[in-house]
Amino acid sequence: MKILVSDKIADSAIEGIKSLGHDVTVKTGMSSEELETVIPEFECIIVRSATKVRKPIIDVAKNLKLIIRGGVGLDNIDVDYAKSKGIEVKNTPAASSISVAELTIGHLLAVARHIPYGTMSLKNGKWEKKSLKGIELYKKTLGIIGFGRIGRELAKRALGFDMNVIAYDPFVKETDMNVKLVELNELLKTADFISMHLPHTDQTHHMISKEQFDMMKDGAIFVNCARGGVVNEVALYEALKSGKLYGAALDVFEKEPPESSPLFDFNNFNCTPHLGATTKEGQDRVGDEIIKILKNY
Repeated sequence: MKILVSDKIADSAIEGIKSLGHDVTVKTGMSSEELETVIPEFECIIVRSATKVRKPIIDVAKNLKLIIRGGVGLDNIDVDYAKSKGIEVKNTPAASSISVAELTIGHLLAVARHIPYGTMSLKNGKWEKKSLKGIELYKKTLGIIGFGRIGRELAKRALGFDMNVIAYDPFVKETDMNVKLVELNELLKTADFISMHLPHTDQTHHMISKEQFDMMKDGAIFVNCARGGVVNEVALYEALKSGKLYGAALDVFEKEPPESSPLFDFNNFNCTPHLGATTKEGQDRVGDEIIKILKNY
């Protein structure tokens, strides 16, 4: 097949795809207009999160047979429309689960122990030891919203910290892990730490908003390493401003890059630029899964 790689993937994946006998073109950083002009000649496109494969692209992609998303979510692809045109859509849901789970643990610890602000203030010549008293994860309750692959990987690690883990997922009815499945309202009311791990859809858009923040325990810590849009960022701002939350962290934003946000004004708000799957090991696993998809295809 003639394959277009429009977002960065591991070099080893590129070589692996070529070794299968495919004709590979790597062209990253294209605008939608540029993509429209080049896509007609390709039978397969490999994307990550930057490239948007929407209806206008699909309409001009006269030879396209396969879209591969290197990653978990498919919200940058018009999946149903592609399938209606006879185009298969595949992703690599397992490849980055560990990477995202580890980043989430990092954010939980960073907020609880004031690590980013402590670093910044010390570099600015301050010694604010007394004012930066933190809290432990030990014996606290972690509420995981979305108990798929990433949610389960996070639970394994949280149990290693001797946390009590509860989870909400309407599609999961039982688990063999030491995790209690609960309704969303119970999770919001009882968790000390809350972490999001679910896709952004019409049903999950602003799933966590003012009403949900109001339900949370005073002094809760909130983290979202899933998708921007599942959290109402205005409501999160108000929850931090009022002191309802001890702190919060986002790896994802409703608009990326966010350009500016009033959330940046809070010392107890931490953020990263959508780094969930961005590890060497995660990227290598994504590449391996892409090659496997192509072999099976």
